[in-house]
Amino acid sequence: MPTPYPKCTPTEMMGLLVLLDSHAGEEDLARLADDLDLEIDEILPAADFAETLELVKVKDARVSFTPTGRKLIGASIRERKGILREQLRKTTLFKALVRALESSPEHRLTDEEVHRLIAFTTAPADDLQLNVINWGRFTELFRYDADEHVLLPVRVRRLPRQATGRSPPGPLPSSGDPAGASPTVASSNQPSVGPPTATAWDAIPLNASIEPPTSALPRRRTNP
Repeated sequence: MPTPYPKCTPTEMMGLLVLLDSHAGEEDLARLADDLDLEIDEILPAADFAETLELVKVKDARVSFTPTGRKLIGASIRERKGILREQLRKTTLFKALVRALESSPEHRLTDEEVHRLIAFTTAPADDLQLNVINWGRFTELFRYDADEHVLLPVRVRRLPRQATGRSPPGPLPSSGDPAGASPTVASSNQPSVGPPTATAWDAIPLNASIEPPTSALPRRRTNP
């Protein structure tokens, strides 16, 4: 049986879900693609992975929310990440990565080890590794050190001094992901892991469950 894996970025999938919410939670895929000024084949990866995570159902080219999907779209950004993290843990690929990371003597996985784990499944390792890292960071399932090229466990957040009697923690590294991806220790001269360029998906606001304004969506294509 093929291993489910992400063929889209978190931004692309969340963009599709926010747009679906503006269509009352059920719509034809062709209509959603038209609203994004994209071909239907360009939104299928996001729809497929949303279905893999049990957030939507796709039947007869029509997509609709599951109860988990409706819960996700109505949640805060922090809550959304928690829901997505739990859904990712159910997939064969991310379950294997988390188990390997937890069982590693140094609790870290190199790029080569991640590549071998992906290759062990039926997923295409050469094209997938970047998306795996993006999804893991976005949901705080794990961190990625871009200097050493290793996956690491998520840092444990300490409580303030008044709750523990110890010194308060230092400032956490800021994230470059606009939707709140997990911290990374990449240096300024090391390219970060993330979508390389802006796309039509980026026109959709991801920080609210309300209907996005029409002006935020790309304009319809016109034939020359």
